[in-house]
Amino acid sequence: MVGALAIANGRIVTPDGVIDGGVLIENGRITAVGAFDCPAGAATIDARNKLVAPGLIDVGVFAIDPAAFAVGGITRALLMPDRSEAIDTVALVQHAAAAGKPRVWVHPLAAATRGLAGAELAEIGLMQAGGACGVATGRRWIADSGVMHRLLGYAGALGLRTVVHAEDAGLAGEAVMTEGETATRLGLASAPPEAEAMALARDLLLVEATGSPLHVRQVTTARSLALVRDAKRKGLPVSCGITPAHLFLADSAVTGFRTFARLSPPLRGEDDRRACLAAIADGTIDLLCSGHDPQGPEAKRLPFADAEPGMAGAETLLAFGLTLVRDGVIGIERLFDLVAGAPARLFGLPAGSLAVGAEADLILVDPDAPWRIESDKMAATAGNTPFDGLPVQGRVMQVIKGGVAIR
Repeated sequence: MVGALAIANGRIVTPDGVIDGGVLIENGRITAVGAFDCPAGAATIDARNKLVAPGLIDVGVFAIDPAAFAVGGITRALLMPDRSEAIDTVALVQHAAAAGKPRVWVHPLAAATRGLAGAELAEIGLMQAGGACGVATGRRWIADSGVMHRLLGYAGALGLRTVVHAEDAGLAGEAVMTEGETATRLGLASAPPEAEAMALARDLLLVEATGSPLHVRQVTTARSLALVRDAKRKGLPVSCGITPAHLFLADSAVTGFRTFARLSPPLRGEDDRRACLAAIADGTIDLLCSGHDPQGPEAKRLPFADAEPGMAGAETLLAFGLTLVRDGVIGIERLFDLVAGAPARLFGLPAGSLAVGAEADLILVDPDAPWRIESDKMAATAGNTPFDGLPVQGRVMQVIKGGVAIR
């Protein structure tokens, strides 16, 4: 049994804005928010000048990295099935779910197909019973429309949301960049941004046919965002996410063959980047995620075309979210819906808010604390961030998981 903990004098982030007060936690759950009488013997934390907010829920990470999650305020992470052995059995789901405890709850996404090969459906129902909170196609798009149709129908019947990577492999081929001036100047293999929209259009038609929920892990082009808007207007159960990299960086960041800026999907042109900022402001984009995919020197210190795509994003996710707030793109309550509330709603997790009765996963944040992103000083298993050297503001000062302070 966890003793009582009172967080006092904070600025509490609620769906309706920020209020002054505190949060009372008893037996691992929130029992009061705002003003309350502190029980005798309760431990206390003075949150003066701090935001008190729900712990972050990061959708679509590729590594279980508790140290990086703790620094970034991530208390729950939805793990992609792309492991050395794809998460396509009950045993692997259960092993992954236990891997981060007690510091972080890992919620595995079941592999949609055996070995993520895109051909034969995996035992999705059994993996759901074993703890999978959704199903995912992994780093690749399922090219076989018949397989994708069966997947959506089966997953939808189980009440599971399917997470997809939207990129037509036939058009993308071996490309490592988005087609444009930078790719031409560097002489790198590139693909048109329409590769994303073409894949997404097919999947949205299948959603319309099946009525099954779909989540696009990242939508990064103006054409794709227009498709998502249209699908939402039709009432289709579609959601999508994006990382800070695609909001703050364009393909010009690859100049100098910077492998830390080699990502999947690749960075886009400036017009698409601005379209992504507009889409997060108008509500088209549902989630802000880190895309956490730490890659060591052996994977990044290679010629650009040979380097592995991916970035270490867990520690910087909230700082860039707060940058969006300071820039007037979104409000603070919208930020915490993007990184906590919406992920919980979409994937059925008992978290994401500071409501009375909720599990006590929360963070204390100094929104103005200045710091510099330094790849060689990150807590992540590898520091491959395209933002290396950038000064930012906003740090997680304390993390409370299930009513227990873990940092």
